[in-house]
Amino acid sequence: QVRLVESGGGSVQAGGSLRLACSTTGVTSPYSHLSPFVAWFRQPPGKGREAREGVAGLDTGGNRAYYAASVQGRFTISQDKAKNMLYLQMNNLKPEDTAMYYCAAAPLALTIGGMWYDRYEYPHWGQGTQVTVSP
Repeated sequence: QVRLVESGGGSVQAGGSLRLACSTTGVTSPYSHLSPFVAWFRQPPGKGREAREGVAGLDTGGNRAYYAASVQGRFTISQDKAKNMLYLQMNNLKPEDTAMYYCAAAPLALTIGGMWYDRYEYPHWGQGTQVTVSP
């Protein structure tokens, strides 16, 4: 059974850093040719689920990372397979980074032609952790 639990959110001033963590229990693939894909998404305050945007994604098989242009160079996604943990290191935070951050997982990889930032690619989601950045 897949269970995702985020932690590490909080309030910081612009320019500060936070490290989000996600416990990724059960995110495994029974097929050797398919590796799980995990990602961080964020949902701005006052916006619905349709506004949820991909921040960073990780192909756990090849350990290849993908980033939204808005966070490239500031955020780093990483994993600790032994601990079943996914992380998002966020540096030089800006007020526009304020959002609820969600961990998402696709245990059987993405669909053919699927995009890592497409929320419909991920059947499993955590409950979210709030990040607030003040000017």
